[in-house]
Amino acid sequence: MSKTIDSEDLSLARVFQSYYRVPDYQREYVWGEKGPKGEGGDQVDQFLQDIQNEFEAATDDDAPEYFIGTTVVWEPKDGVFDLIDGQQRTTTSFLTLCALRDALVELSATVPPSLIDQISSSHTDWRGLTEPRMRLELQYEDAGGVLSEYGAGRGAEAPRTTTRSIRNLANAYGTIREFLRDKFGHDADQLRRFHGYFTNKVKLIRIRTPGVSRALKIFETINDRGIGLDGMDLLKNLLFMSAKESQFATLKAEWKDLTQELFDAGEKPLRFLRYLILASYDVRDSKLREEDIYDWLTKASAQTGHVVDPLGFAATLKAAAKAYAHFSRGENPAGGLEHGLVNTRALGGSAIKQHFVLLLAGRHLPPAQFTRLCDGIEQVMCLWLFAGVPAKDYERSIIAAARAVRAVKTPVEFEAFEKGFVFAEKRAHHQKFVTALQALHTWDVRQFRLKYFLAKVTQYFDMQAYGRQQHEALAPYLSSAVEVEHVLAQGVTPTAAGEFGKGARDQYVIASLGNLILLEKSVNSVASNASYSAKCEVYPSSKFLLTRCQQKRLKVGKNDQITRAMQRLDPAPEWSSAAVEQRRDWYANTALDVWSIREAAVQSQTDAASKNVEAVEA
Repeated sequence: MSKTIDSEDLSLARVFQSYYRVPDYQREYVWGEKGPKGEGGDQVDQFLQDIQNEFEAATDDDAPEYFIGTTVVWEPKDGVFDLIDGQQRTTTSFLTLCALRDALVELSATVPPSLIDQISSSHTDWRGLTEPRMRLELQYEDAGGVLSEYGAGRGAEAPRTTTRSIRNLANAYGTIREFLRDKFGHDADQLRRFHGYFTNKVKLIRIRTPGVSRALKIFETINDRGIGLDGMDLLKNLLFMSAKESQFATLKAEWKDLTQELFDAGEKPLRFLRYLILASYDVRDSKLREEDIYDWLTKASAQTGHVVDPLGFAATLKAAAKAYAHFSRGENPAGGLEHGLVNTRALGGSAIKQHFVLLLAGRHLPPAQFTRLCDGIEQVMCLWLFAGVPAKDYERSIIAAARAVRAVKTPVEFEAFEKGFVFAEKRAHHQKFVTALQALHTWDVRQFRLKYFLAKVTQYFDMQAYGRQQHEALAPYLSSAVEVEHVLAQGVTPTAAGEFGKGARDQYVIASLGNLILLEKSVNSVASNASYSAKCEVYPSSKFLLTRCQQKRLKVGKNDQITRAMQRLDPAPEWSSAAVEQRRDWYANTALDVWSIREAAVQSQTDAASKNVEAVEA
């Protein structure tokens, strides 16, 4: 075996004169991967289209060459190259050869012997034993040996959904077959011509190294700073470079588990890695873009320990990924339901996840403290989003809070953290929050966020009246069976307009926060666009106390829990512009209690008074 690094400029015809395997510790095949809604997975189509563009430029006398990149291999003693870099392109090229053969077979056309040999051939060892062998073999468990099914011409019967890689291979093969049908139809001559171009004019550079360590180092150099691969792939390579070969199997299993956790949760690995770094380590630049992650890791081994203990670091990543997946499902690190997390998702939607930095930093907290952390996050996120705090500003606050919470060890330290983050943010932004609510119209915020606000206020009074345990979940208030009701309807009728008076057709009045309540769809269909007096005949049939008391309070006891809750409501015997303004201001004031903002202000005043007393006594 050569002791030097060799670089060869090869056509695919020459590439597939050799045998290759993708080691079991390598990244799975991902080019055919599609998102939950069918998005993505277009790398294969782009790969073929780029080649097709060059193919169409060919003449009878000449054809342009097309370069598809670099592969890095090393050759153990068995004559099969281990493919360290370039798996996605090599696997896609192999599947393309299989698809070309299958397309010709379906047309009962002659398959060139060279094409058959490029897919599989026979190998004779030194003992004279001959056995058939595919030109490419995927050794990682996730592939399940399915590539040999495509190589043997059994692609139609190959499994399609068993594992992530099997699904991606099936998607890629299907994309290739569809591409060939679209471009060449039933023209066998054109299929053979494309095969000729594909194998003779499509080229790559194959770098051959004397050993796996050198191959991994070259892989890192080629992909430095994320060119070609992202930081997650490069981190994996970095860990394998630091690990002993005897640790590869364990490291590969740990890596597979952590990526599977994120994949099953529909989470982006790079976002997870960025958030974990910000949550767990001292990062000078709090911005730390995803494309800078790998560069940061290469300089931060003293913090992470990934060089001296790659297995330990991989175990840390896996544990964090498991917790992160729980967070994405509204659960604490142990898998228990956290209403604060579920509610924060309802408030922010699926795109806002910066608070996961804080959750990762606080995942060591005892259950009761973690619940308080989740509730505090929901309250502060609501404050930020409605007050219009820029994302870059609140992300900076989250990262600072993460540094503080990861150092918390005692209940006293946790209370100090709460005052320094949750209470401090409420004090800083509560006035902007109130002002924003007083000026809020339906077009100012996303509809799911508006419904969240009304749901929380409605839920708050149900809990006050009937007990927290029965109404702790926000989901019933956010159900599709519940709608945001415009008390003065958007399609106001003449009768309703006459009863409302001045401003009945003013869109700023109709769209005001003060004109909105929650109402079950079944009840709303009866209320429809009716006048206020007619709607008030229907509202009491709602199950929500706030809605039932829209016009007047219910008659129950004298000093019972329900009566005390109703005393804080704002019934409107008549509905007018003045009533809408009054209800708007009532919402803004009540929100201070719903999100425990008034409590923070009172606590701050108490703390300040205590400090003054201590100063006087001193």
